[in-house]
Amino acid sequence: MQNTEKLRLDKYLWAIRIFKTRSQAATACDGGKVKMNGNNVKAARSVGIGDKYEIRSESRKWVIEVVSLLANRVQYAEAIKHYVDLTPEEDQQAIQRTASSFHTGKRPSKIGRPTKKERRDLDGFMAPEDEE
Repeated sequence: MQNTEKLRLDKYLWAIRIFKTRSQAATACDGGKVKMNGNNVKAARSVGIGDKYEIRSESRKWVIEVVSLLANRVQYAEAIKHYVDLTPEEDQQAIQRTASSFHTGKRPSKIGRPTKKERRDLDGFMAPEDEE
């Protein structure tokens, strides 16, 4: 894309894969989750090369600088060439800590409820002898 064309901020954030959908990017802009120089920016704002944005998504905090414009969504390997990640080191480490302790809701193996076999053994052990 040529640098002289206008590109909406929500479309750019979607194209570089910060957000999964363009509507999520627009909602984040409207909700004050995207800032430029400490000020909230609207989704329709034009993106320029050299702009720096602070972005809070559901999963992490970003600080990016626009290197080149990208209008269409491309592969991640291609998308990362269009911005520079300036996120402070302590924020990146916080992301790694939360990722390592991320709880999926599944119970760890061998902990908690008994397996089917263990349950049968317990039923046999707990059953009164006159029932058998």
